[in-house]
Amino acid sequence: MEKQFKVFLVEDDNNFGAVLKSYLEIHRYLVTWIDDGINAISEFNKEKFDICILDVMLPNIDGFEIARQLRSINQEIPLIFLTAKSLKSDILKGFKIGADDYITKPFDSEVLLCRINAILKRNKIPKNQISKDFFRIGKYTFNYILRTIYFNEKKTRISPKEAELLKLLCLHVDEILPREKALKTIWGDDNYFTTRSMDVFITKLRKYFKKDNSIEIINIHGSGYRLTCD
Repeated sequence: MEKQFKVFLVEDDNNFGAVLKSYLEIHRYLVTWIDDGINAISEFNKEKFDICILDVMLPNIDGFEIARQLRSINQEIPLIFLTAKSLKSDILKGFKIGADDYITKPFDSEVLLCRINAILKRNKIPKNQISKDFFRIGKYTFNYILRTIYFNEKKTRISPKEAELLKLLCLHVDEILPREKALKTIWGDDNYFTTRSMDVFITKLRKYFKKDNSIEIINIHGSGYRLTCD
């Protein structure tokens, strides 16, 4: 079953808030609606949300201040300002705080839905993945195309198979990379000799990251390997 994303909505206009909440729920979003800025942070801390939609002009605490506090709690949560404040200075202020989008009222509901979907789709990229070929691994960065690993300003060049294996591990970060998948993807076979060859490459990869103790490539007995970088 497709995941239902959780929306944190802060809007003090009861009619508008009720309509927007119903519209998003029709499109399979789970919506928590708060109508007073003073309650926003305590309610946000009660569960995990996928995206926040904030009005700016709210009683007690405005949306800009709420956004600052949300950013101090969760630096990665997407933020959309949805407000009647359309001055350039307000829009720039919103983006400087860290908004992913700033939509002025009145607006088209379908456009809002498309923007929400686009932001959530973009945020599905794993936290370590900057692009499909460039990754952060703890204190290191890995460029798959150039087959280079950087630590501070030091560059290490790795072999094509090492790069293939490391990319697969990065794409499965914090998950198990099945041994068979890696072998068939990189070596085209999963016989005894290719298995032993991959074990050698895993040992080499571990050595490249020895200067960061938070990085581990763990052998999951009988299953595969898991890259972690706490």
